[in-house]
Amino acid sequence: MAASQPPSDHDWMAAAARLAARARPLSRPNPGVAALVVAEGRVIARGWTQVGGRPHAEAVALAGLAPETLARATLYVTLEPCAHQSERGPACADLILAARPARVVIGQLDPDPRTAGQSMARLSAAGIAVTVLGDPASAASLAGFLTRQHLARPWVTLKLATSLDGCIALADGTSRWITGEAARAHVHAQRARHDAILVGGGTWRADRPRLDVRLPGLEARSPRRVVLTRGPAPEGTTALSAPEAIGALEGVNYLYVEGGAQTAAAFLAADLVDEFHFYTAPILIGEGLRALGPLGLAELGGAHGRWALGERRQLGSDAFAAYLRTR
Repeated sequence: MAASQPPSDHDWMAAAARLAARARPLSRPNPGVAALVVAEGRVIARGWTQVGGRPHAEAVALAGLAPETLARATLYVTLEPCAHQSERGPACADLILAARPARVVIGQLDPDPRTAGQSMARLSAAGIAVTVLGDPASAASLAGFLTRQHLARPWVTLKLATSLDGCIALADGTSRWITGEAARAHVHAQRARHDAILVGGGTWRADRPRLDVRLPGLEARSPRRVVLTRGPAPEGTTALSAPEAIGALEGVNYLYVEGGAQTAAAFLAADLVDEFHFYTAPILIGEGLRALGPLGLAELGGAHGRWALGERRQLGSDAFAAYLRTR
């Protein structure tokens, strides 16, 4: 039997990217970054960006490691280490230069002009081997940060929960509950991973949704509440007049859009949805409220090739699928 292949750089980076989920979204205003220190085929230290953005992942991972250990180790980090000094802490490039690992592997270069390749250049000039992967797993773990940097808006996840025949409520608007307990818990876990949650003004006026996280131990992770309305902001919320205004949500890298049908259609028509979470309950409603309003689609060909399946799972009796916008 052939011996198994040792983990590749992409394998280790994928592990770091999964670890980065622990930083989201509590690391704001900094991106949720993760770092692994690997020596002789095993992880000897790890770290992720801490609450409020400091200390950074690299600082956590490198703390307390002996120089002789680091001299034979590789540091994997999902985002290029910061190169600029801050009142909140030292530049990670300086920490790495002092620690001197044998090698540094970077998932993504930092588009922030204060770093933007400078760390990589400084480490290389100091004789530390540096590899930049451009790794898809690290990019996915940094989706909110990278979208904010490149498009000046948050990463948008749209959630819909429907019956098998595409309804979100009975004809009179009754919608509690379309999905079961497991699916609802999954939604609350998703809320906890986002900086803000948005509903339309009609949904707010009709349902007065709490839009919080009601999972034991995660209640403090309830996201900021946003209402899409041309009127004044309801108490305890932020008002946006149009989907295109989401770039003005300061400190929001991940936005979760929950309802209703017109709001979902408005975000889709504006091509502002990056990830689509679709929950399907095994029920038929018939004459109910449809999941989406008009999308402005002129011909069927324009609907194809826009979405790629990212994940599929069963949640009790309900089905969940996540789709990513192909751009």
